[in-house]
Amino acid sequence: MRVLVIGSGGREHALCRALSLDPQVSELHCAPGNAGIREIATTHPVVATDPAAVTELARALGADLVVIGPEAPLVAGVADAIRAAGIPVFGPSGEAAMLEGSKAFAKEIMAAAGVPTARSRTCATPEEAAAALAEFGAPYVVKDDGLAAGKGVVVTGSLETALAHAASCERVVIEEYLDGPEVSLFALCDGTTAVALRPAQDFKRAYDGDEGPNTGGMGAYTPLPWAPDDLADQVMREVVQPTIAELGRRGLPYQGVLYVGLALTGKGPKVIEFNARFGDPETQVLLDRLATPLAGLLLSCATGTLRGELEWREGAAVTVVIAAENYPDTPVKGDVITGLEPAENAYVIHAGTKLVDGRVVSDGGRVLSVVGTGPDQATARANAYDLVARVKLRGSHYRTDIAR
Repeated sequence: MRVLVIGSGGREHALCRALSLDPQVSELHCAPGNAGIREIATTHPVVATDPAAVTELARALGADLVVIGPEAPLVAGVADAIRAAGIPVFGPSGEAAMLEGSKAFAKEIMAAAGVPTARSRTCATPEEAAAALAEFGAPYVVKDDGLAAGKGVVVTGSLETALAHAASCERVVIEEYLDGPEVSLFALCDGTTAVALRPAQDFKRAYDGDEGPNTGGMGAYTPLPWAPDDLADQVMREVVQPTIAELGRRGLPYQGVLYVGLALTGKGPKVIEFNARFGDPETQVLLDRLATPLAGLLLSCATGTLRGELEWREGAAVTVVIAAENYPDTPVKGDVITGLEPAENAYVIHAGTKLVDGRVVSDGGRVLSVVGTGPDQATARANAYDLVARVKLRGSHYRTDIAR
């Protein structure tokens, strides 16, 4: 099977790593890729959000499956163009991907499907935002309605900060704060059928103790020994199946992965957000533990033939993100990275990297994530941090409390 992965981040490196280990995959390509992906896949320059360019590349490669990683190409309709060319693609249509592309659309779908979520207001003016903030009170939750690379959400006790964020966005969704531990659950969907991956937990704040601004994610782990045993079944029943059924009723069959961000409140799980793609960095730990070969699994979603239970490896996985100086503001780029060699039970996933004169240099905010594995969470965590300590990137920072 010839597989083409679209994207250049840590999620795409994790996908490529899992696909490279699948004996069904005879050729692995990625566009545009990064320094780590270049070691396991043939990379190609392409504008990932250009439907015609990506479709032409898939045709030229004779791809049997295209896997779209990031949200921007999905919302831009890249999957639609590839499907129209008769090539199987893992990723929802542009309209279905608006579950992530518009927080207001996601709330509309959840309301129609009866999905438990926070009460909210969609606001387009400062006056509307001020009224909604007064209605729900602190802590204030303000979400940019559009795509914001995981950094469009502000949760704050400061009314001034909340109003400023609302004013900086064209349209926002303001909602009540959901109290309780947060969990990520991914569901693979073929348009009608869906299966759940294991629950995982990520850490959004930039600094230890959940301090600092929101980021795209600073680390993650799976499994969650403290989560209810029936959590995945409950979320599939109350959230995923009603959501894909509602999309189907609207003529928008959902083929791809549906990311469900949850708060485990005192009244049960409630949805914080949907994403239309694999979450980063949870993907790194989930794919590490997934034993079911990935290529056939994704192809079954693309062709409407998803069946059966997933198989998982024993033990745990923990990933720690190493971020560039000044992330999540304007990150410093171009610094040389060393210490990337894998250990016995830990390895590096590249995100914001590129090759310059044969050396790996930083080229983004979240530069790397280090995945550690072990028979239990404590061992996996220790293995991850042992390798983190060997990676050298000037000015970089990481959280020291992931999966503590």
